[in-house]
Amino acid sequence: MIPCPERRRLPGILVGLLMLLLLGPLAAARAAYGSGAAGRRPATAGRVPAVAGYPAAASRPQIHPRASELARSAPVRRASSLGAAVAPSPPGRSTGKTRRPALRGNPARALVAFQAMQKGFLLKHSNLYAGEPFSYLWPFSQAFAATVSMANVPHLGVSLSHELLARVAGLNTYLDPDNSQAPEGTYVSTLPAFDGAVAPPVGPGGPKYYDDNDWVGIELVRVYKLTHIASALGSAEGIMAFEMAGWQASPELGCPGGIPFANTTVNTERNTVTTAPAAELATQLYRITGNARYLQFAEMAYEWVRRCLLEPSGLYADHIDRRGVVEPQLWSYNQGTMIGAGTLLYQATGNSAYLYQARQTAKAALAYFTPERLASEIPFFPSIYFRNLLYLDSVTHDPPGPKVAQAYVNNAWGHLRLRDNLFVAGSPPSSQLLVQAAIVQIYALLSSPASTYF
Repeated sequence: MIPCPERRRLPGILVGLLMLLLLGPLAAARAAYGSGAAGRRPATAGRVPAVAGYPAAASRPQIHPRASELARSAPVRRASSLGAAVAPSPPGRSTGKTRRPALRGNPARALVAFQAMQKGFLLKHSNLYAGEPFSYLWPFSQAFAATVSMANVPHLGVSLSHELLARVAGLNTYLDPDNSQAPEGTYVSTLPAFDGAVAPPVGPGGPKYYDDNDWVGIELVRVYKLTHIASALGSAEGIMAFEMAGWQASPELGCPGGIPFANTTVNTERNTVTTAPAAELATQLYRITGNARYLQFAEMAYEWVRRCLLEPSGLYADHIDRRGVVEPQLWSYNQGTMIGAGTLLYQATGNSAYLYQARQTAKAALAYFTPERLASEIPFFPSIYFRNLLYLDSVTHDPPGPKVAQAYVNNAWGHLRLRDNLFVAGSPPSSQLLVQAAIVQIYALLSSPASTYF
């Protein structure tokens, strides 16, 4: 067990509210699963090919700007509060107040992008972001990650305590204890976890996506490291129970093992993006709790991805179907999560093979994912890739993660930023919560120590 970083000071009432928000079904699931009461659900070998992709509306709303709205590298304004960014005072004019040193560079741009995200997408008088009518969990999870990343930026000069509380409150609207409102046989797992859409009665609920829950679990561990609030750790362990129960061990499957995309009965694809982040989360939890089951699962999940999805190029394919047919599509975030999982496992075990493999993956990824290829992906993918690349770099100082990530956001700032500091991506270009949260994260990660990334 490793010690956690020094606890950040939060107002006592916020600590109490966070504990109340995070206690409940997830912690209970962790306790039940850990004691063996829940058990591991049997893997299913459905007859229908996997179909559980994200809903078409997952990235909405999309705002399509005119070319004239691009900011074209307008100078960053000094951020004064979470509510607005203000221009510097004219030279020689005194405001009569003691001024904090102005933020500059990456921290300033991170805060400006965060403020724009909140102004552009957060619903008024709500803890939820805009969508149809609310955002799906996928973009919400990244806004959550952006908030936690901002809270880890040193000397920001702005308190993120209330923002963290608001994200946790919003997150709990996605929590579904048991899928009880779905017809029998719709879902293969009824353990508590977060639905892909806001859960009933506020929203429609629906499938639970394993990768979305991975992202949430990773951030809850980071919240725990920031605050030492035990219920944040308990909720992360509840998600881990959901992930572990999703393991597909049926011998009828091609290359048995792995975690599917969603908990629907027809989904038998197993993915790098579900399994590798689960290995990262399990390793995070092992390093905090010392529970050997987490380390065993992390190593099993990591080795399964290497055995079943590693291509001759040294890069990881997207997924494998029930017959063992591999979809060879290459995405940057799949490489990133395996880089991060290898690095975390090296830190947890001291086994240098994990670090060697992470470096080999990074070398292959840096060669393949040129700036042009990264620009063709939605920024969410590179944000995951960069987080893990930067984390490896903090251990080995090879590869040059910061340089690559900095070049990416410099280009975004100069060419993909609107006058209201929202960023666009895609064709036609549009601003989305998923895009904005990714840019915030990259700037925040470049502004904070790598020890805070996981």
